[in-house]
Amino acid sequence: VSLQMMKHAWDNYKRYAWGLNELKPISKQGHSSNLFGNIQGATIVDALDTLYIMEMKEEFKEAKEWVEKNLDFNVNAEISVFEVNIRFVGGLLSAYYLSGEEVFRKKAVELGEKLLPAFNTPTGIPWALLNIKSGIGRNWPWASGGSSILAEFGTLHLEFVHLSHLSGNPVFAEKVMNIRKVLNRLDKPEGLYPNYLNPSSGQWGQHHVSIGGLGDSFYEYLLKAWLMSDKTDEEGKKMYYDAVQAIETHLIRKSSGGLTYIAEWKGGLLEHKMGHLTCFAGGMFALGADGAPNDKTGHHIELGAEIARTCHESYDRTSMKLGPEAFRFDGGVEAIATRQNEKYYILRPEVIETYMYMWRFTHDPKYRQWGWEAVEALEKHCRVDGGYSGIRDVYNNHESHDDVQQSFFLSETLKYLYLLFSEDDLLPFEHWVFNTEAHPLPVLHKDDGNKEENQK
Repeated sequence: VSLQMMKHAWDNYKRYAWGLNELKPISKQGHSSNLFGNIQGATIVDALDTLYIMEMKEEFKEAKEWVEKNLDFNVNAEISVFEVNIRFVGGLLSAYYLSGEEVFRKKAVELGEKLLPAFNTPTGIPWALLNIKSGIGRNWPWASGGSSILAEFGTLHLEFVHLSHLSGNPVFAEKVMNIRKVLNRLDKPEGLYPNYLNPSSGQWGQHHVSIGGLGDSFYEYLLKAWLMSDKTDEEGKKMYYDAVQAIETHLIRKSSGGLTYIAEWKGGLLEHKMGHLTCFAGGMFALGADGAPNDKTGHHIELGAEIARTCHESYDRTSMKLGPEAFRFDGGVEAIATRQNEKYYILRPEVIETYMYMWRFTHDPKYRQWGWEAVEALEKHCRVDGGYSGIRDVYNNHESHDDVQQSFFLSETLKYLYLLFSEDDLLPFEHWVFNTEAHPLPVLHKDDGNKEENQK
């Protein structure tokens, strides 16, 4: 089914928005997100590995040809370093590792080089926004005191380690290792990592902590850096398990109805709200369970299962059976969005991602059942003639579509659904680590410094 969904999403993108970043499935035209500046083709690059894994060979071939002829980084435009890294660099790296096609390696390294000036700050903590022609960077104007954002500068590690591996240029890995150095030197309030860090002073901004937006994938990448290093990156491992310990102590709470949730921390005060983005953490806890210290493996799996259940409830308690952007646990509500601006669903993958990890680690059939409920809801409410659209209010009985088919729907949501219903030996976890955009990157085994030679 996810194969047919992918075909519907891809065919319509091709028909109405080919070469542009994303598709507007209701108006049947292209959508250009400002996250990518003037770089085009986000959906193509994001979908490459999904097309390959689903054996959509014709489609993969036309996507590859587009990349060869048209993917151009010589644009005078300001881009989000984080978004371009996870979608474009990550997408190209995966496409290369899966298909062996040299064009993807070449483009990935070329783009990596274009991103390097973002690190030209007093601390080496990169800017959020970079003009890739002039090399001038800056931060989001709304971010606390000119700060860089934890989830943005903390979600470069996997891709940059692979850029060094594929280019033979150590500078990429050095840049991301330095970020860790800065973080390790700093005092962490209660052992927690605030979401804001000033790249000039090297000091924290506001003491806000979140495992959802602004924080999320930093934690994911600590764990995955260790796994991707064939468990040799002891620093990444220690940082991850220490962080989880602090998260458990200060952020994880149980509602009166017995739902485990991860709250947000604002200068010592808890906000009892959980974002859809935070739902990835169930899968993260399961993935990290095996390496957990002091016999905590079962506890981490249990934690993953609890988060999966809470996130399933956030879906189940809506009219459309699709989860809201954020949901709360206060004033008598549990796992329900109380604010209009949190009731939307933009085809996000995090809940399905957690089902996929929980399925692989426990094989409890409920995760496939929950995944199937999500498929039915997507087909009923998000599928339109021209593709798939997000929804403005999941508690409403009739759809109000937002008219965007996000590139991550093809890259993540549909890939995680496909993997949830596939055998475990498709992209097995001992060989592959998924970047935060669901792009699989190979584990770098200790003995393969000359891996490239062996493959040729």
